[in-house]
Amino acid sequence: MTLTPATSLTLTPIEARVLGSLMEKARTVPDSYPLSLNSLMLGCNQKSSRDPVMDLSEADVASALDNLMTLSLVRANTSGRVTRYEYNFQRGLQVPEQSAVLLGLLMLRGPQTAAELRLNTERWYKFADISSVEAFLEELQDRSADKGGPLVIKLARAPGAREQRLAHLLCGPVDAAQFAQSGGAGARDGSPGTLARIEQLEAEVAQLQATVLKLCTELGVSG
Repeated sequence: MTLTPATSLTLTPIEARVLGSLMEKARTVPDSYPLSLNSLMLGCNQKSSRDPVMDLSEADVASALDNLMTLSLVRANTSGRVTRYEYNFQRGLQVPEQSAVLLGLLMLRGPQTAAELRLNTERWYKFADISSVEAFLEELQDRSADKGGPLVIKLARAPGAREQRLAHLLCGPVDAAQFAQSGGAGARDGSPGTLARIEQLEAEVAQLQATVLKLCTELGVSG
């Protein structure tokens, strides 16, 4: 089943979190994918790389999965001892891989600028440059009515911000004015979301530096 304009697609925040988490884990931990119900619940309830942070029960996730399967956005694999779940997003919404990646990140982390999306999608899909990200975002904004209409919206620039952020429309219309006033989680310098991303990047850089130094020592060359 492929969604059509006649199909009313308005996900709940929990359904969006479940779908985004499946999309993330398929790319970041492929050896553990498809996911069991418990693994998916843990992914949905992560404290990092999530906006907002949620505390979902297995019942919450199971209910969301049932609805997503009805919409043909998720499939269940019952061939093993434990039922496992995988997403069917691109085919269900008829969007390319790049657009699916951007929507997945918006579902997991909330409104972001094109630059933030390019940074955050590094482990999912490597866009050639910021122009590529912007081009796919424009396609999602300008999606025609016969394909179901726009899937993202550009928000008004928040006070003090240099770039506009974008939000997905998979959970229905968004209050762009409210987002502009609040700036959204992680949008301002010094906010918890921004600091968490900086800490993560610093940790990754430190790990890379240690690896390079170890290699240089083993090879007998100066670092």
